Amino acid sequence: MSEPGGARILVVDDDVDVAEIYASQLEGEYDVETVYSGPAALEALSPSVDIVLLDRRLPKLSGAEVLEAIRERGLETRVAMVTGEAADFDIIEMPFDDYIEKPVTEGALQGTVARLVRCLTYDEQLREYYALTAKRAALVESKSLEELAESERFGELEADIEAAKAALSELVAGFEPTDFDRAFRDIERADPPTVG
Repeated sequence: MSEPGGARILVVDDDVDVAEIYASQLEGEYDVETVYSGPAALEALSPSVDIVLLDRRLPKLSGAEVLEAIRERGLETRVAMVTGEAADFDIIEMPFDDYIEKPVTEGALQGTVARLVRCLTYDEQLREYYALTAKRAALVESKSLEELAESERFGELEADIEAAKAALSELVAGFEPTDFDRAFRDIERADPPTVG
């Protein structure tokens, strides 16, 4: 997903011109789809959508209602509210990942999307690392040190764990201070990975 074209972005804005401008600013690096209403957003949502850029003021179904539906569906989609509405205390309870007031510059839009992609990548890599270490812990609990030392597959697992740890360290080294807040914002919504 961190590769160009890897993240799928849904732009939701009832102003067609604004939605198309955002799409044109992102299309070189990401797979972008635009819709112009809340119901169209719900129709376009799927687990393959990584990031939603969501206007709060939408006809028929508000951005807040779309956001609520995204969370009720259990989608791991990151959501940035991109809106002309100034932030007020009501946003405290809203489960979005970022809030950007219009007008939005191209740099601000691209920076927001890049941060959300880093957070998604971190989530994926952390899950992978957790799953690998859980497998190692289960094997260490049930096998002797001799069996572990003789197992080629266990050696490969150890190498995979080291590679996953290095990838996480490299990603975290590039984080901005606010990226950590965004990366962990979903922690209460996410279920821990299970190892079969």
